[in-house]
Amino acid sequence: MSFGNITDVPGIKVGNVENIEALTGCTIILAEGGAVCGVDVRGSAPGTRETDLLDPINRIEEVHGICLSGGSAYGLDAASGVMQYLEEQGVGLDVGVAKVPIVPGAVLFDLQIGSPNIRPDKKMGYEAATQAKKGIFSFGNVGAGCGATVGKITGPEHCMKGGLGSTSIELENGFVVGALVAVNAVGDVRDPLTREILAGPIDAKTGLIIDSLKFIEENLSGNALPGSNTTIGLVAVNAKLTKAEAKKVAQITQNALARTIFPVHTMLDGDTVFVLATGGESYPVDFVGNMAAKAMEEAIIVAIKAANEVKGVPSYQSYNSKKNLEMPT
Repeated sequence: MSFGNITDVPGIKVGNVENIEALTGCTIILAEGGAVCGVDVRGSAPGTRETDLLDPINRIEEVHGICLSGGSAYGLDAASGVMQYLEEQGVGLDVGVAKVPIVPGAVLFDLQIGSPNIRPDKKMGYEAATQAKKGIFSFGNVGAGCGATVGKITGPEHCMKGGLGSTSIELENGFVVGALVAVNAVGDVRDPLTREILAGPIDAKTGLIIDSLKFIEENLSGNALPGSNTTIGLVAVNAKLTKAEAKKVAQITQNALARTIFPVHTMLDGDTVFVLATGGESYPVDFVGNMAAKAMEEAIIVAIKAANEVKGVPSYQSYNSKKNLEMPT
């Protein structure tokens, strides 16, 4: 059944820090004792850190944390604060003369909605790492999702609010998978079962949400800014995976984005999914991957439905409240 958030996976802690005025923030995921990690970068405009070392052919076997951040490429600096915190805790890869924390990361572009001169930095990353814990945390305009927006195919001025979402699934056999995601897509977000558009570009004349796929079909291309979009997230499982298996699970998890975001994996997005395996029982990779994708689908929907309107950018909640008020009785 589904419940809770990604910290329901043993060994996983989450810390969020955001600047509400600047509309940016970062989300830190710590793996107690380390975790095998894989990654799949599917978008063509990514902003990432330390993803090459996650290739199965490379030596590093475990990571100690993941940093998801706003601020575009500037936000990659937040991971340095996570490294500082972990070093102070004596956590990292023992290289003889020091312990080096391994903290891959990914960023999304939120500079157009808040203050472009204030971005997540080393200080914010450190603060988020110190706050990382198990248990309940808020969704929506939180952490890396603070300045996230979606539905920018007709231009950023017509977008709706994205955000941070998380969920977890626990099965009777003891398997637990959790997903966490910051949704900042160029496309619109749809319910995977009904295909209802939950958030997307708003037509300035009618006030209705535009179908992004239909817009591309009719106009060949969109008006979104290059590199200004990206959905970044991760899943964690209490299972034993190799690096190659973790990478495959990350690839399968990208199916969740394809079932909820239209269009996705575009030239304008930097869609990136990490996978953390904290150890435990061994399960078939296809089983783990499809459960991970299911959790990620739910986390994406949570992110959209939990977001709040900011600076005139409507959210799923505010848009539907307004629509209901305008409906004739």
